[in-house]
Amino acid sequence: MIDVDRMTPVEIQQAGLIALAQELGPVGFIRFMQQYELGKGDYTADRRRWLDRLTVDDVLELVQAEQDDR
Repeated sequence: MIDVDRMTPVEIQQAGLIALAQELGPVGFIRFMQQYELGKGDYTADRRRWLDRLTVDDVLELVQAEQDDR
């Protein structure tokens, strides 16, 4: 067991990432890390811009097209 009492925050982070990678494997490690990506921009403002242009009829057409593709 690692003595975390003597480790710096950076060392703890590095040890944790190594442990995750070893336990989850490369794909699992990446999937885990993707859950914590902070992203960029203002999602709420972007969403309003996207949705403000859509009418109810537009949404119904998109849903129907998606169902037809299945």
